Amino acid sequence: MALELKAISRVVKGQVHIHPTTLTLEKGTMNVLLGPTLSGKTSLMRLMAGLDAPTTGTLHWHGQDVTGQRVQDRKVAMVYQQFINYPAMSVYDNIASPLRLMRKSKAEIDRAVKETAEMLKLTPMLDRKPLELSGGQQQRCALARALVKGAGLVLLDEPLANLDYKLREELRAEIPRIFEESGAIFVYATTEPEEALLLGGNTATLWEGRVTQFGFTPTVYRQPADATTARVFSDPPMNFVPCSKAGHRINFGGHANAPADGPFAALPDGHYIAGFRANHLHLNTHSGTAVEFRCTLGVTEITGSETFLHLTHGSDRWVGLVHGVHDLTAGHEVSVWLDPAHVYIFDAEGRLAAPAAYAAAA
Repeated sequence: MALELKAISRVVKGQVHIHPTTLTLEKGTMNVLLGPTLSGKTSLMRLMAGLDAPTTGTLHWHGQDVTGQRVQDRKVAMVYQQFINYPAMSVYDNIASPLRLMRKSKAEIDRAVKETAEMLKLTPMLDRKPLELSGGQQQRCALARALVKGAGLVLLDEPLANLDYKLREELRAEIPRIFEESGAIFVYATTEPEEALLLGGNTATLWEGRVTQFGFTPTVYRQPADATTARVFSDPPMNFVPCSKAGHRINFGGHANAPADGPFAALPDGHYIAGFRANHLHLNTHSGTAVEFRCTLGVTEITGSETFLHLTHGSDRWVGLVHGVHDLTAGHEVSVWLDPAHVYIFDAEGRLAAPAAYAAAA
């Protein structure tokens, strides 16, 4: 029982929207499509739903080729970033509307609406109109209308992007519970790595219409297959610096050196690219193995409990995320520290050559 994409691609007027993609999504799984705007998330979802026809490849549902099947004939539900409800209808009637189109009996509709409303904590609001609800409740109403059909595939295209922080946090916590109760295949598109980690399940990282990696979410985060995946699955994007290994030492972009032990020990001597996430930079040494980088400070952004540091190191531009409020002077030199245990090594083609020590041990 699965959704299988077999070498699916999408080309529009000579422009490649989706490169040939092969994926298998198993029944009862949460699957996150993670990538920046225009990376192909919505295009891939539309192919899954049958809203667009693939240029090449086939789509299989429970072993049956459904590539040419109309979207109306598939058990698919889709919820968009702009949640859509019928404003003149009650919440009850909004949820019931797809079942009435399916010509279900009144008793079947009533039972399904009440069960779905209970799952989504909408029971006290069934008599209200959507505009009488909060933003989070309106989105739950749209989600209920999608789920009530008993769809085996539920596609969520950045469904929380237009909600404020509190409502996003509320629904982020609820969606995994809803997913577990429904037993459907969930596909959730987001631009936010944090959201992918919170939702769990599996994650497919996308970049310029390509799926760069697909697997168990924590594994993709800790052991990205390449530099592109690491960049996509980091917020801010992963920092990079040229490095080289010679014997038992590894040199990071000039004066910073560290022992080539742990995952680095097996690396052949040569030139590489080191990558590290913003939150692994510190303004003081946190361990005896940390290496120091002297950078020029550009802009600082204070978020309240944390400070973003925009840094220049040689020809590389980095972003650091440090705890606390730091009032630093732009244009001055600042030292930042990095524990090599949090450094990934990529080869000249961007493929992962050595995972970070903390990830290898996880």
